[in-house]
Amino acid sequence: MRRRIVMSMLAGVTLLASALLGTGAPAARAADVPAEFGTDWHDPVTAAPPVSVPKGARSCQVTLAEAQFRDFTPYRGTYTPPQGCGDRWSRVVLRLDGKVKGRQYDRLGYLHVGGVEVLRTSTPEPSPDGIEWHVEKDVTRYSDTFRSTQDVEMLIGNVVDDTYTGVIDVKATLTFYTGRPAASVPDKVLTLAGGTTLTTPRNSERIVAEVYATGSGGGCEEFWYLTVADPAPYSCKADKGPYREVQIRVDGRLAGIAAPFPNVWTGGWSNPFLWYVIPGPHAFDVRPIEYDLTPFAGILDDGRPHQVEVSVAGVPEGQAGWSAPVNVLVWQDAHRSQVTGGLTEVKASEPVNSSVYTPGSGEYRVDTDAGHRLTVSGYVDTSHGRVTTTVSRTLANTSVHRWNDGETTDALDATWTDDQRVTVKAGGAPRTTRTDRTYTMNGATTIGTDDRLRTQLTLGDRAAVGRSGRGWARLDDTYSGDATYTLGVPRDQRHAVGTSSERYRLYGPDGCYDRSLATEQGVLTVDRSRC
Repeated sequence: MRRRIVMSMLAGVTLLASALLGTGAPAARAADVPAEFGTDWHDPVTAAPPVSVPKGARSCQVTLAEAQFRDFTPYRGTYTPPQGCGDRWSRVVLRLDGKVKGRQYDRLGYLHVGGVEVLRTSTPEPSPDGIEWHVEKDVTRYSDTFRSTQDVEMLIGNVVDDTYTGVIDVKATLTFYTGRPAASVPDKVLTLAGGTTLTTPRNSERIVAEVYATGSGGGCEEFWYLTVADPAPYSCKADKGPYREVQIRVDGRLAGIAAPFPNVWTGGWSNPFLWYVIPGPHAFDVRPIEYDLTPFAGILDDGRPHQVEVSVAGVPEGQAGWSAPVNVLVWQDAHRSQVTGGLTEVKASEPVNSSVYTPGSGEYRVDTDAGHRLTVSGYVDTSHGRVTTTVSRTLANTSVHRWNDGETTDALDATWTDDQRVTVKAGGAPRTTRTDRTYTMNGATTIGTDDRLRTQLTLGDRAAVGRSGRGWARLDDTYSGDATYTLGVPRDQRHAVGTSSERYRLYGPDGCYDRSLATEQGVLTVDRSRC
């Protein structure tokens, strides 16, 4: 129960949405660890907690999709609401069960229900003997979509040939738990008509957009944080350097800014041996960026269609590489058919983006210092009085990128911060919710004269959420890995070795969750909980 209190405090800002569940096998003894990777290893697992569900509640399960992906043909089917669990639920849990064996790259995928993106995912790279993985995600926020029959579309684009033999076999289900929905569950879930057009109900009093922003699964925008501008001699170029900012506009006006999370897929940093057991944070369940568009509700509530567009600042003009599907969550005034209001302020700083190249004799360096600030404010006149919402967001990114001729040494030390304040005033004293996010990436890839490639990498996802009068809840998810293998030889001659670890901590005034995992050569050696 203590863990559930902390989890619920963070759930509203999607700090904790999913868990990757392992097989439940005990950690190995030192004597059971092989000298190098073999043809099989432990199934993927993360230290994140499973989705909490109400005890004693009746549940119903519905299959959303069941498919084998060999190419880029989507699975299409029909979702039908559950029978026997009503149409109001205290929790809805999505579960993805997958299996694959042989040889295969990491692949990106999505799952849509009624056009709503309920999951953006990537896949693990398999062992020759085969692996299974299981992902859970709390999708209660999409309950409005699940109340009626909907089209289902799922795709994990794949290539199967004589070399890449892994067929991706997945099943996705929804489990519904009866009970009273929380107030945080939106009344409507909308998508953008034609990709950019939004028409909201005329009594919308709170509006939140969520954007599943990902750099492409191929090309330099997958590793956007390493790109450099001319004249630096590096293989991945971007005319403004590595700074990326995901922006959302309403009718052409800047409405929200955010720092993208530096996702690393399971083939990332040239070294799949880092990720075979413990993937990087959010690799299998991409966390959407949230934008509170409530200051624009007075404009959006006029019953007419409006343009809502997402772009990624920093991507070279005309270059593809980002996907950014949008869902819009709406809370309505139950006692008024129309809500009026207005936008009172849109104030943005001049963006800062300094990327300084320092040449050397065979060694090079780029120092980046970038950031942006935005404040938007507006009001709505509701059945319970005037409500004014002010959203302030401040972004910053610093990084040091070092490499040498031939890029046989390539290192990055980077930090991103994304701090948001949402202040709501409705009659009495204003209430402020403060969310401070920090992402870190510190690593290096080196190739020795013996063609041994080594990658050392630490990734961090930290957040603190404070609400007026309720104290702070904090998340700290840290991954570390160190793996080495021989380049240019058949798989069985790579002589790969590697360690990885993850510690996931979630704590606050009401309790804590703290779990650590560690692996060696694909064997789970530590699985310890401290709370």
